[in-house]
Amino acid sequence: MAAPLHVAVIGSGPAGLYAAEALVKQAEGEVKVDVFDRLPTPYGLVRYGVAPDHKSIKSIARYLQRVLEDPGVRFFGCVELGRDLTRADLLDCYDAVIYSTGAMVDRHLGIPGEDLPGSVAATDFVNWYCGHPDAADHTFDLSVEEVAVIGVGNVAVDVVRILAKTADELRETDVPEQVLEALAASRVRRIHMIGRRGPAQAKFTTKEARELGDLPNAEIHVRPEDMDLDPASAEIAEKDRHVRGNIKVLNGWTAEPAGDRPRRIDLRFWLAPQEIIGTGRVESLRLERTRLDEATGRVTGTGEFETLPVGMVLRSVGYQSVALEGVPFDERSYVVPNEGGRVLGPDGAQVPREYVAGWIKRGPTGVVGTNKADAAETVRHLLADLADRDEPPAHKIEELLESRGLPIVTYADWLNLDAAEIELARSLARGERVKLARWEAMRNACRPS
Repeated sequence: MAAPLHVAVIGSGPAGLYAAEALVKQAEGEVKVDVFDRLPTPYGLVRYGVAPDHKSIKSIARYLQRVLEDPGVRFFGCVELGRDLTRADLLDCYDAVIYSTGAMVDRHLGIPGEDLPGSVAATDFVNWYCGHPDAADHTFDLSVEEVAVIGVGNVAVDVVRILAKTADELRETDVPEQVLEALAASRVRRIHMIGRRGPAQAKFTTKEARELGDLPNAEIHVRPEDMDLDPASAEIAEKDRHVRGNIKVLNGWTAEPAGDRPRRIDLRFWLAPQEIIGTGRVESLRLERTRLDEATGRVTGTGEFETLPVGMVLRSVGYQSVALEGVPFDERSYVVPNEGGRVLGPDGAQVPREYVAGWIKRGPTGVVGTNKADAAETVRHLLADLADRDEPPAHKIEELLESRGLPIVTYADWLNLDAAEIELARSLARGERVKLARWEAMRNACRPS
């Protein structure tokens, strides 16, 4: 009888847990899957990336929970690759490793003033309002009246929506109590959402866009001249139903009359950030009007400039993955080189027993559900490659972890933290749960005295 297949999955977000699920379902023989995460909590982007007011999307955590409750799957929280375990450790203890660490940092604008206080990566702001422990003590100056959000993707829409909502509108969500208090004190009244290209190239979904128009305490405006489509954009809109849906929604906002709602969203297109200006902190944002070069399809400047008097700039121009210690990494595309999830070395040859899934495999594209098919592809290749393995792993992970005295968070520990957040929400009369966001509070909740 063949020995069980032992696989380590690094990252407990959707990609990692879909990979664990695929291993359990696809393997013909017995399989043991250990899922590692540097945080004490599972679910990755579902917990720390999906906006708190998107409860229907966040409910996917219930599905992912069933994966962690499978007898063949174990959770090891507070264990970080590169700090607590090395790549060599994993390959000593497992038949194969799947890296699914996602895309954790923001891309830069590359303009003067980007490092001024008040110029903020959207990833940091999202982590803060989603209760990520690394961002629990971050502060954002919400005393300013005007804010610019650079980007026209779904993350940018989320950031705009959270800024435009009142604290009462977010009270029933899981945002940490200190975040709710900060948002309640916000003086932000005008939010500029800015895209370098035109409305036909906007990356947000029509559903996300409509949500901005449904905000009861914020009005939204689009300039009619921004909706004049060049021939190339008009062709895109004609062929693409998603683009047509966006254009229809946006056109509806060009005729939006000025109202008396307390907050206003200005959705702008054809503007490229040129400089963030300020003495000691952000005071304004200089922009250049752009157009699409029909010959090249690229955006070019027109030489027309304008300056917005904003006190904070939130940069939402994309995520990128970071290199994992010892694992091949493409510094241009910010992914691990791979073919169908099989890791490739610098020479283009397959690296034995190492695989990738999710954003670190394909880049930050798709929705949460995209990771399911992506992970299944990786697992098919892994199982095919290891079908004829004849030697078990050299060491046991339990012995290695014990020898290093690591304060591991188990799935049972996570359930304690989960229960503590639910009880906190009950005590505050605040919906289903309120997140604990600070490391110490999370650790204490994992092992209550």
